[in-house]
Amino acid sequence: MGAALVEGMVAGGEDPAAIAVVELDPDRRAELQDRLPGLRAVAEPVASDGALLAVKPGDAEAACRALAAVEVPRVVSVMAGVTLEALGRWLPGSAVLRAMPNTPALVGAGISALCAAPGVAEADISWAESLLRAVGTVVRLPERAFDAVTGLSGSGPAYVFLVAEALEEAGVLAGLPRAVSRQLAAHTLAGSGRLLLQPGAEPASLRADVTSPGGTTAAGLHVLESRAVRAALLDAVLAAAERSRQLAPPSV
Repeated sequence: MGAALVEGMVAGGEDPAAIAVVELDPDRRAELQDRLPGLRAVAEPVASDGALLAVKPGDAEAACRALAAVEVPRVVSVMAGVTLEALGRWLPGSAVLRAMPNTPALVGAGISALCAAPGVAEADISWAESLLRAVGTVVRLPERAFDAVTGLSGSGPAYVFLVAEALEEAGVLAGLPRAVSRQLAAHTLAGSGRLLLQPGAEPASLRADVTSPGGTTAAGLHVLESRAVRAALLDAVLAAAERSRQLAPPSV
């Protein structure tokens, strides 16, 4: 996700030389510099006017301590489950913010939720928004909503990809060549997503528009409802949200 955000910033006009990426793995540093000529890939944090923190939650404290040592004034974290309280404890001199982007950021079509610790200046929030807008849409939400955001939009692309896999396989079983089935499934999902983003669009209305009484779509939807697909998706989002809560470091 960190690499996707950096690539989005560069695609949006940011000079790669103005960005420093901290990466411990030397092979990964070389790969990033090959992908983005001019980018500075370093092994330790350097002084800067802001940092994007994209590490595994288990590495959060060590990464924050390293940023605190070089007195980075503002930090936005994209780690699941790591709270503003914990970030503030590890980064006592920094304005801290949390964001939850998702993997469509890789193609500039992500959506990110953003929240800030109490007292963080509007200028710092706008700075974080500008980073995230390089790869998609940004919504401001209170931190208490972040576990739900993680379960829905953070984990949601995996649910969509699972549906794509199933549609592809179903097309093959129905007699389509696999390549054609994959293309049909991908375009069906992508096009449906675009319809959902139209002003005033509602999922239930769009579903009704394509469902003729007694028709093929109605027959397919009957099977999905009888197999509790709707309930399974509800449970998946709630399970992912609960897992996000479990990832939160203990308060002290």
